[in-house]
Amino acid sequence: MLVAVGIGALGYAEGARLARQMGGWQVICWALVLCAPILLLPVGWLAWAQLFGSHATHPEPLALKTWLAFGYVTLFSQFIGFFAWYAGLAMGGIARVGQVQLLQIFFTMALSALFFGEHVSASTWLYAAAVIVTVVLGRKATVRAAPQPAAVAAATTHAR
Repeated sequence: MLVAVGIGALGYAEGARLARQMGGWQVICWALVLCAPILLLPVGWLAWAQLFGSHATHPEPLALKTWLAFGYVTLFSQFIGFFAWYAGLAMGGIARVGQVQLLQIFFTMALSALFFGEHVSASTWLYAAAVIVTVVLGRKATVRAAPQPAAVAAATTHAR
């Protein structure tokens, strides 16, 4: 799990760095293009097993509303949402803007409690408060931007 979190963090940081040069929409599109060959085999196998296998997870066809919900999450949350996410990371800085994502789970819990009546324990709200304090303190911390490659090259040439 820690390795997956580390690799995800590296992916976000590299995506934000690339978004400064390419734009957020190109970063996510190229990420999908590069991942497609890796995902083709497992997705194809699962689709084949679902359609023709004897151990299908859904014995009857999925409802239209299920496909529409899946399409919405795929298109908006997982594709177009990354356009804005990478653009925000590129503009505001990876260290500062990345901390905002730590709050996402707590907004999800609050909205599920508000709209769906989900029970959220007091200890979870205390943990949420601790994370919010950490994010606020982190946003106030001084973060120096890494020098741009052109500036580094100019400084090196000037020093000679």
